[in-house]
Amino acid sequence: MFHRYSFLYFFLLSFIVGQGFWGNEFPEGKIEYDPRNYVCYKTTSPVLIDGKLNDAAWSKVEWTESFVDIEGSLKPDPYFDTKAKMTWDENYFYFCAQMEDPHVWATITERDAVIYKDNDFEIFLDPDGDTHNYYELEVNAFETEWDLLILKPYHDADKVVIDSWDIPGLISKVYVDGTINNPSDRDKGWSVEIAIPWKAFISNYRSNNPPKEGEQWKVNFSRVHWDVEIKDDTYVKTDTPEFNWVWSPQGLIYMHMPHFWGLVQFTEKSPGQQEVEFKKSDLDRVRWSLRQVYYRQRNFYFKHERYTSSLKALNLMETPVEGVPWPPDIVVTPSGWEASVPWNSKLVIIRKDGKVWAQ
Repeated sequence: MFHRYSFLYFFLLSFIVGQGFWGNEFPEGKIEYDPRNYVCYKTTSPVLIDGKLNDAAWSKVEWTESFVDIEGSLKPDPYFDTKAKMTWDENYFYFCAQMEDPHVWATITERDAVIYKDNDFEIFLDPDGDTHNYYELEVNAFETEWDLLILKPYHDADKVVIDSWDIPGLISKVYVDGTINNPSDRDKGWSVEIAIPWKAFISNYRSNNPPKEGEQWKVNFSRVHWDVEIKDDTYVKTDTPEFNWVWSPQGLIYMHMPHFWGLVQFTEKSPGQQEVEFKKSDLDRVRWSLRQVYYRQRNFYFKHERYTSSLKALNLMETPVEGVPWPPDIVVTPSGWEASVPWNSKLVIIRKDGKVWAQ
């Protein structure tokens, strides 16, 4: 959830008020904005959730790219391979992941414990791409689950997590290709299969129906991996910080900037039936351009303790994304600010707490 890129959970929450999350400067993008993309085909075969990934439903489904470090090109590639697949049917959104690991271990068995203290696999989902009301699921090699509904990214508000929320109808299974918690042998790794019912997403202010043809969601995956050593025939974590390996890199060690997540496009076509081209999202480019206003407003506030409607003061006179309508209309309000640009007969709006939407 936070991992080494933040502080302890409750300690953090006491600081996530106003501008204080990162001290006196809000981090702007450190890598090129180029989120991963994936076409998610509809399966015509039943998916057997047993963690083994060998059923027909997965056979023609493409893997994602191998995961990279959470900071992307700023850090070396991971030394163990991780990749994932996605498919769907009328009832579920399905995920699987394969993780290379010569020493598979786990310790946590209590649901909704802090799973990332073990090695784990994590899914992040923002169905409407507004960066609010998104979902996180973590699973370790014992199949222990931690699911959260997150109302806003941690840096945008306090009391943002509904930890007591459980994904209704969630199914997750793990298969260990080797023996778990046995330092005397060498494992090949572990895999996980997960099924999340569409009805789980009704809390994201959308229907509980499957997505429509061409609909795109913001999605990301993270694998947390700790270095271990063997002491008295037991795995013991070393003092080194954990690694965070992800599908779509964030540019900094922090998963909770959903605008950096990848884009998954759903299609009614079956895998292997007909190749569907991923359609680059104009809306996502508009959202990213408005995100620059958000970054600059936060840092302007650090220096001046107020917000501004001046593009010159924000150093945003030129469009940050070619082809996006510019300049935005910026309005400073008693509670903060809003900025908007026209798009496709609508307005795309971003506000002080980072929420971005079209209306």
